[in-house]
Formats: sequence, C-alpha cells, structure tokens
Amino acid sequence: MTDRPRGGLAALCVAELASWGLLYYSLPVAVTPISADMGWSHTTVTAALTVGLIVSALAGVRVGRLLDSHGPRALMSLGTVIGIVALLLVAAAPNLIAFFAAWVLAGFAQAATLYPPAFAVVTRWYGSDRVKPLTTITLVGGLASTVFAPIIAWLIDSCGWRTSYIILAGILAVTALPMHWFFLNRSWTDEAAGQSRTPSRTEIRRVTRSTRFIVLQIAVALSTFTLFAVTINIIPLLIERGAEYGLAAIALGLVGFGQVTGRFFYPALERRSSSRARTVLLFACGAIGLWLLAFVPGPIWLLIGIGMLAGGVRGCITLLQATAVADRWGTKNFGAINGVFVAPITVGTALAPVAGPALAGVVGGYPMMAIVMAVLLTAATVLSAKT
Repeated sequence: MTDRPRGGLAALCVAELASWGLLYYSLPVAVTPISADMGWSHTTVTAALTVGLIVSALAGVRVGRLLDSHGPRALMSLGTVIGIVALLLVAAAPNLIAFFAAWVLAGFAQAATLYPPAFAVVTRWYGSDRVKPLTTITLVGGLASTVFAPIIAWLIDSCGWRTSYIILAGILAVTALPMHWFFLNRSWTDEAAGQSRTPSRTEIRRVTRSTRFIVLQIAVALSTFTLFAVTINIIPLLIERGAEYGLAAIALGLVGFGQVTGRFFYPALERRSSSRARTVLLFACGAIGLWLLAFVPGPIWLLIGIGMLAGGVRGCITLLQATAVADRWGTKNFGAINGVFVAPITVGTALAPVAGPALAGVVGGYPMMAIVMAVLLTAATVLSAKT
C-alpha cells in the first residue's frame, strides 16, 4: 500500500460528488431548457453526453497508465481543470458543433475524475482493505444527482442555462480542484512505485489479453448495459403497464434509492463469498429482476419493488466492477489494467439510455425490450461462471 494522505478519502468523496453532479448529471437536468432555447431535440442534446462518455472510455485506458506511473495529484487536478474549461465552453456554445466539442472535452475530464481513477487511488491506498472505502465513495457519489439536480434546476430557473453553467464551472473549481490538488499523492510511495515508474506493457497485456479477462469484461459490460437500459427507462415501462406518469417518475427515484441502498450490503457479501460466486449471484439476481419486469403485469407497487431490487443489484455491480480486477489479478498495474477493463463498460453505460427506447421501438414495447435485456443478462450470468 502507498502512503494515505490525511483526509484523502473524505477529499475524494467530495471530489466525486462534485464531479459526477457537474460533469455528468448537469446535462440531463438542463436538457429541456437547452432544447427549448436552441431548437435542438432532446435526443440531440443528450447525444452530446453520450459522445463525451465514449471519449471518456477511450481516454480512460491512457489515464490508467499515467495514474500508475505518475501518481494521482497532477493527473486528476488537470482533469478537473479540463472539466472547468469544458463547462465554460458549454455555457458559451453558439451552435451544435461547439456544444458537442465542449462535451467531447468534458469526456477527457470524466476519464480523469470519475469513478475509475478514484477506484485506482483507493485500491492503491488500502490494498486488501479496499472494499469499505470503495463503498463509501460510491455511496457519496450516488448522491450526486440528489444533491445537484435541484441546485442546477434552481439556477436554470433563476438565471438561465448559460449563466448556470458558468456558475457550475466555478463550483467545480472550488470543490473538486482543491480536493485533488491538496489531498492526493504527488507520486506513489509504495514498493511497486520504487521498483518501476513505468507500467510493464508485457505484464499488462498478459492480463488484458487473457481469456479470463476478456470473458469477465464482456460479462460485466453486458450486466451494466442491460440493467441500466431497463432501469433508466422504468418510467415508460410502467406507463405501458398502466401507471400514471407521476407515479412512474417516483418509481425512477425509488430505483435510484435502491441502487444506493444496495451498496450497503456489498461489504457483507464480499466477506462471505468468492469473487466468482458473488459475480454469478449478482448477475443471476439481476437477470431474475429483468425477467420479472418483463412478464409481471402488475400491480404497479409490485413492479416498483422489483425495480428497486434491480436498482440494488446495479448498485452492488458498481462495487463488483471496482474490485473485479484486483480480486483476480492483484493491485500491480491496477490503473492501467482497470482502464482497459472499464472501457467497454463505460461505452455500454453511455449507450444504454438511448438503446433502450430504440430497441423498444423495434421489438414492440418496453416489456419486450426487457425480455431481450433479460436474455443478454442471463447469458452474462453463464459467462461469469468461467471467471
């Protein structure tokens, strides 16, 4: 383990809360006023975030290697600065091209500030004791939309979306930036850092090109994609089952509550199971949840309960994703290997909100879409038994 700066975990929690709230959740909150002001469709505005997340996935591979070789302070601070600039460019965007370019830049910031680099830092700090601090970070990060969505909505109502994004850039500057600069290691101090400052490409490729790694990567990417595609679209699914819009909207919030709550139970599961067993168990529970959402016609309260359980599984899988590499291959070169591991998972997360409605339009409704996703997650469960 490397030296842990005093207050480092608390600082990372604050930084993750701000980074997720401002670099990710700000656009979903602002999509309607931006669309109304600029004349762009909701789908077009949301696509900018999707493109940014894909850029984040691609850049994350390089970020992981830099994190391993140079330490987190400069890298994550630079990522925050890039995020500040990106939010200012969003505020000033005169046309759609500039708007998309700003979110592409935000994608580079996301790669250096969101969960993957934070998980790498915590894993380096805590080693085999990493699960509890990782849980803490995801619990705090899971509150980002709860904390920032009403603030952003109030700002937009008060001063418009452009001025709001300037203010959001300022909030990121006074929250995440000092947390990264003053509380993270300038360089690593553990034994691995003393042996080599440059991750071995041969060792990294030996892991990332192994059959076990690729199978695990595919299985986790499928689980993340399918569960997110269904739960994020719980509103139209419930409306097709006969729910009123207001109740369906409440259900979406309860799914999010279930996601945060599920993370509380992951440390106990981790203590009582092997990495392979809990992977199979969580994927199987997620698949059962999707099958039930696909076939149970009602009542609505039962469907909401199933949705909350599916959200709980999603919350656990976030932590499973954070620990999967270290559980199987150790912590050496963790940043680089985990950067490769999470790339398709991040892409799947980016595409899921759009893929769900698109598939529902093709197959004849959201329950049918849930069936397709349940089949994919069942396949992922079978694959996970080989990891």
